[in-house]
Amino acid sequence: MQWDQDQLKVKLAELELEHRDLDDVINNLIRLADFDQIKVGRLKKRKLALKDQITSLRGRLIPDIIA
Repeated sequence: MQWDQDQLKVKLAELELEHRDLDDVINNLIRLADFDQIKVGRLKKRKLALKDQITSLRGRLIPDIIA
């Protein structure tokens, strides 16, 4: 599927929002005295996957510059 620049920007914004939300959830869980380490681990993996997608989309939005 070929996405245009506007679609990429919208998807990027959605992923960045989810990434920030996950960060908040993880931080709140860690503040609990007896937090679920497995759940936090899964959330961190999801956050990392989102970061990879964000990086990929940013790369597609920034045109290649030939030096």
